[in-house]
Amino acid sequence: MKHLPKIIFLLAALSLLGMFIAPIWRISLLAPQYPQQLTMYIWINQITGDEAGTLQNINILNHYVGMKEINPDSIPELVYFPKIILGMAALGLVFALINNKKFWIAWVVILSILGILGIYDFYLWLYDYGHNLSPEAAIKVPGMAYQPPLIGTKMLLNFKASSWPHWGSAFIVTAMLGAAYAVYLKGKLKKQV
Repeated sequence: MKHLPKIIFLLAALSLLGMFIAPIWRISLLAPQYPQQLTMYIWINQITGDEAGTLQNINILNHYVGMKEINPDSIPELVYFPKIILGMAALGLVFALINNKKFWIAWVVILSILGILGIYDFYLWLYDYGHNLSPEAAIKVPGMAYQPPLIGTKMLLNFKASSWPHWGSAFIVTAMLGAAYAVYLKGKLKKQV
């Protein structure tokens, strides 16, 4: 029983690696001309679509309203976010081996701050793509911005844009909650000794 908090903390830290096997966010566009909807998946290290041409179709639509092209190769977060996640998993492994509650609390705090910063960065990314429009756009609607919601659903002209966390986000939540539970359990077991 005394090793249970350490095992839980270790599993929580390693669960971050799950962010590489599932998308962390999903943005869908539904319109009369796209009744099957276009869905873009944002991973920790890539952007994909529900079909091979999804990203190309979204970029064509974006071009008409003056939005920048979504080019995964030009998004630096897709390069350094994976390194941060790998670093946090490795740090969690080291902290699990050190087996010190204060280190575990620090890890949970750091991961929480990184999660908040990641969501804020994503909001800024959405804002930039939706507001910094080309003056050469074929379709111009005065005062119109095309920023999808961070979370939820919003109408953008005749497109219903939906933005929600996807399965990969569950791994960071599992890591935070699991590590926090390990901290709690470690404190509880220490009181019983």
